[in-house]
Amino acid sequence: MNRIKALILSVVATLGLLAPVAAPVLAVDANPNLCAGVELDASATGCDTGEDANTTVTNLANTIVNIFSLVVGIVSVIMIIIAGLRYITSGGEAQNVTNAKNTILYAIVGLIVVVFAQTIVKFVISKLSE
Repeated sequence: MNRIKALILSVVATLGLLAPVAAPVLAVDANPNLCAGVELDASATGCDTGEDANTTVTNLANTIVNIFSLVVGIVSVIMIIIAGLRYITSGGEAQNVTNAKNTILYAIVGLIVVVFAQTIVKFVISKLSE
């Protein structure tokens, strides 16, 4: 039970350390009323950038898929590292070796599923946004 708590704590700590890296992805434009090169007048009420609601939804969906893929990728890599350590420290016991190999296999399968899922979602989004 303590090993599970330690694993969960280490994953949460790792994600906490990676939060500043993901923060620029979620940054919002501080001056939405200013248009680069069109109307630089601060009294302008808005600019026609050509973006519509469909583009905004597409960008939001792409951002969500990218963040989800990043989190799953990080967790998979951590699990591969942990399983590698378990494999090394198994001492030749068949059950421990089998468990470590299965963990590595499942983590790699998880990475492959995420890659295919991201590809499918981006394909569907591109077809819907046309």
